[in-house]
Amino acid sequence: MTMDGHAELEGLQRKERSEAILRSEGVPINRFLPGIGTDEARFRNKDEVAHRAMALLVVAVKGEGLEQPLVDELISDYKLESHFTPKETHFIKTEFPSEHDRIQFSWRYEAAWTLLWALSFVDKLDRPARVCDASRAVRFLSDRALEQFFGEAKLRSPSEILDEADLILRYDWAVVDARVNGKPIPTGLDRGVVQERHHALNWLFGYQHEEWDDVHTDT
Repeated sequence: MTMDGHAELEGLQRKERSEAILRSEGVPINRFLPGIGTDEARFRNKDEVAHRAMALLVVAVKGEGLEQPLVDELISDYKLESHFTPKETHFIKTEFPSEHDRIQFSWRYEAAWTLLWALSFVDKLDRPARVCDASRAVRFLSDRALEQFFGEAKLRSPSEILDEADLILRYDWAVVDARVNGKPIPTGLDRGVVQERHHALNWLFGYQHEEWDDVHTDT
């Protein structure tokens, strides 16, 4: 079997596993969505993922209302000055951000939780039907100095990351389909959790080689 043939088979098998999960939960399935294979992946390295997770936690705690001096202290302690995206930098430097921006950035806990899973701090990603434990997410960082955080982080295998990326693609399709057609979101899925997890996983495997602010979550 050629490399292309192996990747195609791998993607098909991944798709079938994902669809079996959705079928067991009663989530609508789009049979025309392709499977995700390693041929389209450009995985981030552990340092990139660790810095991204830390940056997301910082913008999330600021979104939740942490005072600016404490935000600045976190940035300094974890040497994150150069690891924020342009949009995040603007938010971080705005002393009194709008309520809209605060809410939007507080949702980054969900993306951070996904990356903490990818770094093996979180054991498993539960079904995206409820928000993560934000306090626990922050403790993964605050309980560890910078060197300890990097030392304990262990990036999961490509196959584990792609399994979750394939599954969340299909959850997101079901959520978007419900919204577009004016139907209830299926079986208790949380739209915000699905969206943030999809964004984080697409970034993890390098979907379309896009950087964080520009990542697409096509369905």
